[in-house]
Amino acid sequence: MQKTAYICLVIAALCWGGNAVAGKLAVGHISPMMLTFLRWSLASALILAISVPQLVRDWPVARRHLPLLIFYGVVGYTTFNAVLYTALKYTTAINVTIEQAAIPMLIFCINFAVFRMKVSLSQVAGFTLTLAGVALTAAHGDLASLLRLTLNFGDALMIIALVAYAVYTVSLRWKPPIHWRSLMALPAFFAFVTTIPLLAWEWTSGSMLWPDAKGWIISLYTATFASLLAQILYIFGVERIGGNRAGLFINLVPVFGMLLSVAILGEDMQPFHVVALVLALGGIALAEWGKPASA
Repeated sequence: MQKTAYICLVIAALCWGGNAVAGKLAVGHISPMMLTFLRWSLASALILAISVPQLVRDWPVARRHLPLLIFYGVVGYTTFNAVLYTALKYTTAINVTIEQAAIPMLIFCINFAVFRMKVSLSQVAGFTLTLAGVALTAAHGDLASLLRLTLNFGDALMIIALVAYAVYTVSLRWKPPIHWRSLMALPAFFAFVTTIPLLAWEWTSGSMLWPDAKGWIISLYTATFASLLAQILYIFGVERIGGNRAGLFINLVPVFGMLLSVAILGEDMQPFHVVALVLALGGIALAEWGKPASA
């Protein structure tokens, strides 16, 4: 069962690594809020098309948990992706993917602060290494720049996205006992609803960009792979091995994202990117190795 969960989480990380690349490719072809709107409108249509009978059966239970399902859609789906796509207007896809290595650390911190989950010294050391890797990336290789508060605006925006997804992952411990199709369909629908005011804001600000052919292809990718497939597999993984351990697999996103950014976008891989990646992955490996026996 654990092996199946691991495979699902690896595929999810691959899809998300491609999501950052897709977001960077979208610049100039579709605006961030339009992309977020199309992503969740298409994803909602696809999942609802195969979920209506199941939704009818699950509705009595789902109705009692609507606030939580709305929360999943607003925080885990809309907020995370809207902020990520906006950040990619100001920073590189490599930076965004490596910065996502902070999510597992945030998940551990929230679980410790709220639920008093045990944390070993090895885990603390691992978290510190991961944080150092993320800081190195955000500072573009110059840690002294953090002292001068010269963070790239896109990298700063990613902090919001990282916190949003960490909170979403932790909150999955309370997910209602409904079928995975219903658990995906309802938050996806609420994510679509909450993108409407964001799209309206983008339109009134004069920054909305209707998608061209490339923009539509990117929207389809984000809807099918980065939304439906990745989210379903991630929920499955969290359900099987827990949020702390499933969250560790998010550190594969930088690996896939960096490789795809170099191969598809032609972005330069700087030495500090490699160092940051080694720190992030090494920190998580150390944290996993030294986890408490009850984790």
